[in-house]
Amino acid sequence: MPGRLARCAAATAVLLPLLAAGSPAAGSARSGAGALQESFAAAARQYGVPESVLLGVAYLESRWDAHGGAPSVAGGYGPMHLTDLRAATGEGGGRGTQTVQRAARLSGIPAARLRSDPRANVRGGAALLADHGRRLGSARAAGAAGWYPAVAAYAQARDAATARVFADEVYAVLRAGVRRTTDSGETVTLPADTTVRTAARTAAAPAAHRAAPAGAECPRELACEWLPAPYEVYGGKDGKPDYGNHDKARRPHDQRVRYLVVHDTEGGYDGSVQAVQDPEFVSWHYTLRSSDGHVAQHVRTGDVAWHAGNWQVNAQSIGLEHEARLTDPDAWFTESMYRSSARLVRYLAQEYDVPLNRHHIIGHDNVPAPDPEHVPDMHTDPGPYWDWAHYFDLLGAPLEPAARTDGGIVTIRPDYAAHRPAYTACAKDAAAQCPPHGSGAVRLRTRPAPDAPLVADPGLHGDAPASTGVNDTGARASTGQQFAVAGRRGDWTAIWYLGRKAWFHNPAAAPTAIADDGTTVTPRPGAGPVRVYGRALPEASAYPEGVEPQEPRPLPYELRPGQRYVVGGTMPGEYFHAPGLTDETGAASRVIRGRTLWHQIQVGHRIGYVKAADVTVVRPRSGGQPKV
Repeated sequence: MPGRLARCAAATAVLLPLLAAGSPAAGSARSGAGALQESFAAAARQYGVPESVLLGVAYLESRWDAHGGAPSVAGGYGPMHLTDLRAATGEGGGRGTQTVQRAARLSGIPAARLRSDPRANVRGGAALLADHGRRLGSARAAGAAGWYPAVAAYAQARDAATARVFADEVYAVLRAGVRRTTDSGETVTLPADTTVRTAARTAAAPAAHRAAPAGAECPRELACEWLPAPYEVYGGKDGKPDYGNHDKARRPHDQRVRYLVVHDTEGGYDGSVQAVQDPEFVSWHYTLRSSDGHVAQHVRTGDVAWHAGNWQVNAQSIGLEHEARLTDPDAWFTESMYRSSARLVRYLAQEYDVPLNRHHIIGHDNVPAPDPEHVPDMHTDPGPYWDWAHYFDLLGAPLEPAARTDGGIVTIRPDYAAHRPAYTACAKDAAAQCPPHGSGAVRLRTRPAPDAPLVADPGLHGDAPASTGVNDTGARASTGQQFAVAGRRGDWTAIWYLGRKAWFHNPAAAPTAIADDGTTVTPRPGAGPVRVYGRALPEASAYPEGVEPQEPRPLPYELRPGQRYVVGGTMPGEYFHAPGLTDETGAASRVIRGRTLWHQIQVGHRIGYVKAADVTVVRPRSGGQPKV
């Protein structure tokens, strides 16, 4: 319909176990403890709160980070996320009560110190948790299990379901245990306590017996609501009827869901859920709230939302918008939101048989442009500060090599906290340095030297090198993405990227990638350069009468002889044709499927597609099957 594709292209980026390898065994949390660990122990003793519960609450609130005293989007400060929205924004309101003031009254510590001093913040949080415990009877309980009601109350959630999810996640952390180095460089340990499992479950209804979220397609243990996006006709700007803001379909019966796409909203939750209810706006399937991980669903997962800026990816994906701004990760990318998102993605992956890897769990910044003209317009969220390694740990699919032998492939995997490449343009001044921060992305250079120019993305910059801008994806490889090795020299590794060699720093003492194996493609012998496309479409003869054939147009990237690229999947050419408003069953829409086979490849920071007839498939050296 008129205007629909333009709106899609310009779309605004609007209990899982912890990885066992990172979970400490049961035992003392204070062996060689630092000052922050001792602060938790002292506060727990002072206020009569189980130390493990205090640590678990703080981990869910902040992962024990202090963020340099900066507030979250909810106005939360410090490891205990004590809220003071008035101090953060100069305005009233916010999530629940102003807990900084309440903690100040309970602890006798000035509010300003609770906001700025992490150790005082821990004491204030302990006082607040103890007060909840006294009011709810937890203080009389023996052990951690009886503190479940107090933990749920600490969340200051807008509804009981969200409070319960918070408490469930805290107790999941208690059972699994965790050890982490904070943003201040201190290591904090919460030993695993598997004995809390049965006792904690008696404090709340087991997930299997809870009512499913009314109307929403979510796992039972998530707090979800159904806020439907409109499906209606309206008068277009040209005076002709148009419709919005999604299409009815019958997935997976008519077309496979291949991708789950992680977005961020670049704005607040309330504004985002209002926007998606506008028939003239774009749409996505879910919105997740930063402060507590609450989920709202807007479009049925069997239907096609207009979220990716690429019609094929729209037709084959489910889109999740996370309340955030990618330039300010500490304020927005909360542990509660990561965990809710991971639960939801794992549920959707099981429902639609989507592999849990970075070929199929992708960011909006990994979606290819549908044609060369739109390459500069593609979105860049969730950006280089989204912690993909942590996310896949929460998914129960840690990013580990598929084989123990070097198969000539690397999976990008820097240490997120320690890896801090300099970025610019987080603020209005494009030349200004962003605050130092952990990142899951590595920089790619034209030669193995730190002063070498960044590689050029011809679709973004022509022959000019990419920049260090936080939104410039032209010379970037992100955690979990896989590339074929093109060379090694000292501490540097080269990969095939956008048709050329691209070098990244990968020292043995602090590796930024792991050796891996998998299926690759290389140009067929004797063939010239292989063109890369942003859509895998059917051949023209596959389109029935009345449906205009879509012509695939190559992107400004080519694979040259001798180069290899990792395969993410093989598929027939497909085109989802939605002629306009239809009934709720999507009966008028259809999927045109051709005989032309395509391979999805990791061509650069974004995925791309090549015709199977143009390339030769190289199987894994290990003899294993590719993870596609």
